[in-house]
Amino acid sequence: MRGLSGRSARYWPGIRVSDMNNIITIDGPGGSGKSTISRMLARKINFLYLDTGAMYRAVALAANREDIDFRDGKRLGELCGLLDLHFDTDEEPPSLFLGNEDISMAIRGPEMDMLSSEVSAVKEVREAMVSIQRKMARETKVVAEGRDMGTVVFREAGHKFFLTASHAVRAERRYKERLERGEAVLRSVVEAELKRRDRQDETRSISPLRPAEDAIVIDSTGLDPEEVVEEILDHLAGS
Repeated sequence: MRGLSGRSARYWPGIRVSDMNNIITIDGPGGSGKSTISRMLARKINFLYLDTGAMYRAVALAANREDIDFRDGKRLGELCGLLDLHFDTDEEPPSLFLGNEDISMAIRGPEMDMLSSEVSAVKEVREAMVSIQRKMARETKVVAEGRDMGTVVFREAGHKFFLTASHAVRAERRYKERLERGEAVLRSVVEAELKRRDRQDETRSISPLRPAEDAIVIDSTGLDPEEVVEEILDHLAGS
Protein backbone atom coordinates (compact mmCIF):
# COMPACT_ATOMS: atom_id res chain seq x y z
CA MET A 1 0.00 0.00 0.00
CA ARG A 2 1.16 3.50 -0.70
CA GLY A 3 1.89 5.69 2.24
CA LEU A 4 0.89 8.90 3.97
CA SER A 5 3.16 11.62 5.21
CA GLY A 6 3.89 13.28 8.46
CA ARG A 7 5.08 16.65 9.66
CA SER A 8 8.64 16.38 10.88
CA ALA A 9 11.52 13.96 11.17
CA ARG A 10 10.88 14.00 14.89
CA TYR A 11 7.72 12.00 14.19
CA TRP A 12 7.97 10.60 10.67
CA PRO A 13 11.47 10.43 9.16
CA GLY A 14 11.80 11.99 5.72
CA ILE A 15 8.63 14.08 5.97
CA ARG A 16 8.62 17.82 5.36
CA VAL A 17 6.62 20.28 7.46
CA SER A 18 4.87 21.50 4.30
CA ASP A 19 3.52 18.00 3.66
CA MET A 20 1.10 18.33 6.56
CA ASN A 21 -1.18 20.56 4.49
CA ASN A 22 -1.61 17.56 2.18
CA ILE A 23 -3.33 15.57 4.92
CA ILE A 24 -6.96 16.07 5.90
CA THR A 25 -8.25 13.94 8.76
CA ILE A 26 -11.92 13.12 9.27
CA ASP A 27 -12.80 11.25 12.46
CA GLY A 28 -16.10 10.36 14.06
CA PRO A 29 -18.31 7.58 15.39
CA GLY A 30 -20.20 5.03 13.31
CA GLY A 31 -23.07 6.47 11.30
CA SER A 32 -21.72 10.03 11.40
CA GLY A 33 -21.33 9.98 7.62
CA LYS A 34 -17.54 10.18 7.62
CA SER A 35 -16.98 7.44 5.01
CA THR A 36 -19.37 8.92 2.45
CA ILE A 37 -18.18 12.46 3.10
CA SER A 38 -14.49 11.52 3.01
CA ARG A 39 -14.93 9.79 -0.35
CA MET A 40 -16.85 12.73 -1.78
CA LEU A 41 -14.31 15.25 -0.51
CA ALA A 42 -11.36 13.24 -1.84
CA ARG A 43 -12.94 13.09 -5.30
CA LYS A 44 -13.67 16.82 -5.35
CA ILE A 45 -10.14 17.89 -4.44
CA ASN A 46 -8.31 14.98 -6.14
CA PHE A 47 -6.87 13.53 -2.92
CA LEU A 48 -6.45 9.83 -2.11
CA TYR A 49 -9.16 8.49 0.19
CA LEU A 50 -7.74 6.36 3.00
CA ASP A 51 -10.35 4.18 4.74
CA THR A 52 -8.53 3.14 7.91
CA GLY A 53 -11.64 1.57 9.40
CA ALA A 54 -11.65 -0.93 6.55
CA MET A 55 -8.04 -1.78 7.37
CA TYR A 56 -8.91 -2.70 10.96
CA ARG A 57 -11.85 -4.73 9.68
CA ALA A 58 -9.41 -6.59 7.41
CA VAL A 59 -7.22 -7.43 10.41
CA ALA A 60 -10.27 -8.66 12.32
CA LEU A 61 -11.35 -10.79 9.35
CA ALA A 62 -7.91 -12.33 8.90
CA ALA A 63 -7.50 -12.99 12.63
CA ASN A 64 -10.94 -14.56 12.81
CA ARG A 65 -10.13 -16.82 9.87
CA GLU A 66 -6.85 -17.86 11.50
CA ASP A 67 -8.66 -18.45 14.80
CA ILE A 68 -6.27 -16.12 16.63
CA ASP A 69 -7.23 -15.18 20.16
CA PHE A 70 -7.86 -11.44 20.20
CA ARG A 71 -6.09 -11.27 23.55
CA ASP A 72 -2.87 -12.52 21.94
CA GLY A 73 -1.26 -9.24 20.99
CA LYS A 74 1.98 -10.86 19.86
CA ARG A 75 0.29 -13.08 17.26
CA LEU A 76 -1.98 -10.29 16.11
CA GLY A 77 1.00 -8.00 15.63
CA GLU A 78 2.78 -10.69 13.62
CA LEU A 79 -0.35 -11.15 11.51
CA CYS A 80 -0.45 -7.44 10.69
CA GLY A 81 3.13 -7.65 9.45
CA LEU A 82 2.17 -10.39 7.00
CA LEU A 83 -1.02 -8.90 5.60
CA ASP A 84 -0.97 -7.85 1.95
CA LEU A 85 -3.58 -5.08 1.93
CA HIS A 86 -4.24 -2.71 -0.94
CA PHE A 87 -7.07 -0.50 -2.15
CA ASP A 88 -8.37 -0.48 -5.71
CA THR A 89 -9.19 3.20 -6.11
CA ASP A 90 -10.54 2.69 -9.63
CA GLU A 91 -13.70 1.35 -7.99
CA GLU A 92 -16.36 3.56 -6.38
CA PRO A 93 -16.37 3.09 -3.51
CA PRO A 94 -12.76 1.83 -3.45
CA SER A 95 -12.39 -1.94 -3.01
CA LEU A 96 -10.09 -3.44 -0.39
CA PHE A 97 -8.05 -6.49 -1.31
CA LEU A 98 -6.35 -9.01 0.95
CA GLY A 99 -3.84 -10.50 -1.43
CA ASN A 100 -5.89 -11.27 -4.54
CA GLU A 101 -9.21 -11.48 -2.66
CA ASP A 102 -11.67 -8.61 -2.72
CA ILE A 103 -12.83 -8.50 0.91
CA SER A 104 -14.91 -5.32 0.58
CA MET A 105 -18.16 -7.14 1.39
CA ALA A 106 -16.68 -9.72 3.78
CA ILE A 107 -15.52 -7.01 6.19
CA ARG A 108 -18.95 -5.41 6.44
CA GLY A 109 -21.62 -6.51 8.85
CA PRO A 110 -22.24 -6.49 12.61
CA GLU A 111 -19.73 -9.23 13.49
CA MET A 112 -16.81 -7.48 11.79
CA ASP A 113 -18.01 -4.15 13.18
CA MET A 114 -17.60 -5.37 16.76
CA LEU A 115 -14.49 -7.48 16.09
CA SER A 116 -12.73 -4.57 14.40
CA SER A 117 -13.39 -2.40 17.44
CA GLU A 118 -12.02 -5.15 19.65
CA VAL A 119 -8.88 -5.77 17.59
CA SER A 120 -8.20 -2.04 17.21
CA ALA A 121 -7.79 -1.78 20.98
CA VAL A 122 -4.80 -4.17 20.90
CA LYS A 123 -1.52 -2.28 21.31
CA GLU A 124 0.46 -4.38 18.84
CA VAL A 125 -2.22 -4.05 16.18
CA ARG A 126 -2.50 -0.31 16.70
CA GLU A 127 1.24 0.20 16.37
CA ALA A 128 1.47 -1.92 13.22
CA MET A 129 -1.48 -0.25 11.52
CA VAL A 130 -0.40 3.28 12.39
CA SER A 131 2.96 2.55 10.77
CA ILE A 132 1.26 1.21 7.63
CA GLN A 133 -1.13 4.16 7.45
CA ARG A 134 1.69 6.68 7.72
CA LYS A 135 3.66 4.92 5.00
CA MET A 136 0.59 4.83 2.76
CA ALA A 137 0.30 8.61 2.83
CA ARG A 138 3.92 9.48 2.28
CA GLU A 139 4.26 11.99 -0.58
CA THR A 140 0.52 11.63 -1.27
CA LYS A 141 -2.35 14.04 -0.77
CA VAL A 142 -4.76 12.22 1.52
CA VAL A 143 -8.18 12.39 3.13
CA ALA A 144 -7.69 10.01 6.06
CA GLU A 145 -10.90 8.75 7.64
CA GLY A 146 -11.15 6.87 10.91
CA ARG A 147 -11.42 7.25 14.65
CA ASP A 148 -7.95 8.46 15.66
CA MET A 149 -6.56 10.10 12.53
CA GLY A 150 -6.38 13.58 14.04
CA THR A 151 -5.45 12.51 17.57
CA VAL A 152 -2.80 9.85 16.91
CA VAL A 153 -1.95 8.84 13.35
CA PHE A 154 -1.66 12.34 11.86
CA ARG A 155 -1.74 14.46 14.98
CA GLU A 156 0.03 17.34 13.23
CA ALA A 157 -2.11 17.24 10.09
CA GLY A 158 -2.86 20.59 8.54
CA HIS A 159 -6.64 20.12 8.52
CA LYS A 160 -8.70 18.13 11.03
CA PHE A 161 -12.42 17.50 11.19
CA PHE A 162 -14.62 15.49 13.54
CA LEU A 163 -18.08 14.49 12.35
CA THR A 164 -20.92 13.67 14.70
CA ALA A 165 -24.71 13.35 14.64
CA SER A 166 -27.47 12.41 17.04
CA HIS A 167 -27.61 8.76 18.04
CA ALA A 168 -31.04 8.36 16.45
CA VAL A 169 -29.85 9.69 13.09
CA ARG A 170 -26.69 7.58 13.15
CA ALA A 171 -28.69 4.45 13.96
CA GLU A 172 -31.13 5.18 11.14
CA ARG A 173 -28.26 5.58 8.68
CA ARG A 174 -26.70 2.29 9.73
CA TYR A 175 -30.07 0.55 9.59
CA LYS A 176 -30.65 1.73 6.01
CA GLU A 177 -27.12 0.72 4.99
CA ARG A 178 -27.68 -2.82 6.22
CA LEU A 179 -31.06 -3.08 4.54
CA GLU A 180 -29.44 -1.98 1.29
CA ARG A 181 -26.89 -4.78 1.69
CA GLY A 182 -29.77 -7.23 1.85
CA GLU A 183 -29.59 -7.94 5.58
CA ALA A 184 -32.72 -8.81 7.57
CA VAL A 185 -32.24 -6.78 10.72
CA LEU A 186 -34.34 -4.90 13.25
CA ARG A 187 -33.72 -1.21 13.79
CA SER A 188 -33.66 -1.78 17.56
CA VAL A 189 -30.84 -4.29 17.11
CA VAL A 190 -28.84 -1.84 14.99
CA GLU A 191 -29.32 0.88 17.61
CA ALA A 192 -28.17 -1.40 20.44
CA GLU A 193 -25.10 -2.51 18.47
CA LEU A 194 -24.20 1.09 17.68
CA LYS A 195 -24.38 2.03 21.36
CA ARG A 196 -22.13 -0.89 22.22
CA ARG A 197 -19.62 0.10 19.53
CA ASP A 198 -19.64 3.71 20.73
CA ARG A 199 -18.97 2.54 24.28
CA GLN A 200 -16.08 0.33 23.18
CA ASP A 201 -14.50 3.06 21.06
CA GLU A 202 -14.87 5.84 23.62
CA THR A 203 -13.63 3.90 26.65
CA ARG A 204 -10.73 1.87 25.25
CA SER A 205 -7.37 2.70 26.82
CA ILE A 206 -5.54 2.96 23.48
CA SER A 207 -6.56 5.77 21.09
CA PRO A 208 -10.09 6.34 22.41
CA LEU A 209 -12.57 8.04 20.11
CA ARG A 210 -12.59 11.80 20.73
CA PRO A 211 -12.13 14.99 18.71
CA ALA A 212 -8.60 16.35 18.44
CA GLU A 213 -8.22 19.60 20.35
CA ASP A 214 -7.66 21.49 17.10
CA ALA A 215 -10.34 19.67 15.08
CA ILE A 216 -13.38 21.42 13.61
CA VAL A 217 -16.47 19.58 14.87
CA ILE A 218 -19.38 19.31 12.44
CA ASP A 219 -22.78 18.00 13.50
CA SER A 220 -24.32 16.35 10.43
CA THR A 221 -27.68 15.58 12.09
CA GLY A 222 -29.70 17.89 9.85
CA LEU A 223 -27.33 17.99 6.88
CA ASP A 224 -27.01 15.88 3.77
CA PRO A 225 -23.51 14.72 2.66
CA GLU A 226 -23.19 17.44 0.00
CA GLU A 227 -23.85 20.14 2.61
CA VAL A 228 -21.21 18.69 4.94
CA VAL A 229 -18.66 18.53 2.12
CA GLU A 230 -19.39 22.15 1.23
CA GLU A 231 -18.89 23.18 4.87
CA ILE A 232 -15.53 21.39 4.92
CA LEU A 233 -14.51 23.04 1.64
CA ASP A 234 -15.42 26.43 3.10
CA HIS A 235 -13.15 25.78 6.08
CA LEU A 236 -10.34 24.60 3.81
CA ALA A 237 -10.68 27.68 1.60
CA GLY A 238 -10.53 29.96 4.63
CA SER A 239 -7.54 28.32 6.29
